[in-house]
Amino acid sequence: MIAWKRSRRAWWALAALLVLGMLGALWWLGHSVSMLLQARQEGEALVAARTIPDTDVNPYGANFFLPREVEPWKIEKTLQMAAEGGIGWVKIQVPWEQIEPERKGEFLTPQTRDSTWTKYDRLVEYCDQYGMEIVARLDRPPAWTRKDNTYAQAPPDDPQDYGDFVYAFVSRYRGRIHYIQLWNEPNIFPEWGNQPVDPEGYVALLKAGYLAAKQADPNVRVLSAPLAITLGEPHPEPGKWQAMNDLDYLEAMYQAGAADYFDIYSSNAFGLQYPPEDPPDPGVLNFQRVVLHRQIMERYGDGDKAVWFNEYGWNAAPESMSQDALVWQRVSEQQQADYTLRGIKLARQEWPWAGVFMIWYFRQVGNIAPSEAEYYFRMVDPDFTPRQIYLAVQDATQQQGEVGRGIYQEMNAAVKRYGSWRLLSDTEASGEALLYSDTPDSSVTLSYRGQGVRIVTRTGPEGGRLLVTVDGRPAPGLPRDAQGQAYLSLYTAEVDAQAELQPVLSDQPGAHTLRLTVEREPEHGGSQVYIDTFEVLAGETSQMSLAPLMGGAAALLVGALLLLLVLRRLGILPRRG
Repeated sequence: MIAWKRSRRAWWALAALLVLGMLGALWWLGHSVSMLLQARQEGEALVAARTIPDTDVNPYGANFFLPREVEPWKIEKTLQMAAEGGIGWVKIQVPWEQIEPERKGEFLTPQTRDSTWTKYDRLVEYCDQYGMEIVARLDRPPAWTRKDNTYAQAPPDDPQDYGDFVYAFVSRYRGRIHYIQLWNEPNIFPEWGNQPVDPEGYVALLKAGYLAAKQADPNVRVLSAPLAITLGEPHPEPGKWQAMNDLDYLEAMYQAGAADYFDIYSSNAFGLQYPPEDPPDPGVLNFQRVVLHRQIMERYGDGDKAVWFNEYGWNAAPESMSQDALVWQRVSEQQQADYTLRGIKLARQEWPWAGVFMIWYFRQVGNIAPSEAEYYFRMVDPDFTPRQIYLAVQDATQQQGEVGRGIYQEMNAAVKRYGSWRLLSDTEASGEALLYSDTPDSSVTLSYRGQGVRIVTRTGPEGGRLLVTVDGRPAPGLPRDAQGQAYLSLYTAEVDAQAELQPVLSDQPGAHTLRLTVEREPEHGGSQVYIDTFEVLAGETSQMSLAPLMGGAAALLVGALLLLLVLRRLGILPRRG
């Protein structure tokens, strides 16, 4: 009897151990399923490459009034908040009248005779410091360029004077400012002065500016002037317009040959009182009116160009403001934030041609009063108080700092640059652009989720080296130098414009940070580094990755069979037969 009791206790102990073992196997099975689903998600959720140039970019930009700031700390504070909010693009106006105020070829302030470039030199340095790209709007000619100076926005009498100014500007900031916009809203008064608007006249101005810009820097990207969205307003002269319907004006621009003189189409996109999903209609001014612009572009064979949004947003004026003052209509602050994000999300998902959205505006210097409707576009108050739209954009941009399986261009939001890099135009490159550096210790990082990264670059006799780390450690599987640093060589005897380097693999799938640092090639002496695209590779979903799942299932099954036998031995379950 005593032996049976001891034996029975042993069987109960065995049953308890089997239950614990099965619970462990069940946990392992669940963990394995979770890991497998994650790996398959990384493997299947392929992000299609954006094939239209200038579209694989951080879509979040804003308009700034930094040249009007007097105190440097306010410039820095503004850019710091913008960077922390995920804004990657700084749109600023550069008035020609401030750069070349008194006479052609003289860049001096009338009072002090100091250089007129100094303020803009500092702005470029500030933006470099915060890793932000400038888009410079070039307009507002000085008085010496016109006989009629009734309106300061009017174009110069000779378009070549404008071209010469553009040449001077682009030459000075070659390699530092990669994007310029030629003029603003030429389809309305007073942006075209005290005269009827003139599409052919603007195309002549655009041509002069474009040719001069490309002569100064073939790699600079030229944006057309955005058109004010309007249904039109007749000019006193019969058959002419004081404000010309933007669709008709764009059609006239193309008929005048504008397609040859810009790289990126710039569009205004105010939502007014409508949500971003409101469909396009020629008789309605809304966000999706840009689709009608796009249709005109494609009709003239210009569908391979990106559309960037020059002034984008909704106005959140208070309900107390009179209807007459609501030039842009109104929505609530919550709607302003919500519509802004929804519009960008819609465009990025449905419009492969959509690029950067320059929100109107980030912060003003205090010259716009709260009694004016324009005051209520702001993301941040003049005293640096963030509004709902700022906080919403900040939350949204935190989600774009990491990419999954897919092919990405060098200007993607997940790519960060440090040190000296230039953006080069190249029709042989994916997206027709490359990042270039020949400065040792300059680096780029890519935050990704996957098993590894394949880099497409240009190699040749002047090629340098890339030191490669993953999560701060030398990348596994690559050659090592005498100091133990992993590297990839870009030296080849002949130029290869689309060279695929050895994949950089991580130890396991998941979230990682790749860093590539420029180094001189020790044997051949070259230091040229080009970055074209990054291809994020998925985690393996082969039979090897199924092994933990199968092992857990087998352990659970064996445990269940043994427990069944033990329970029958204890008499809890009936014996068969």
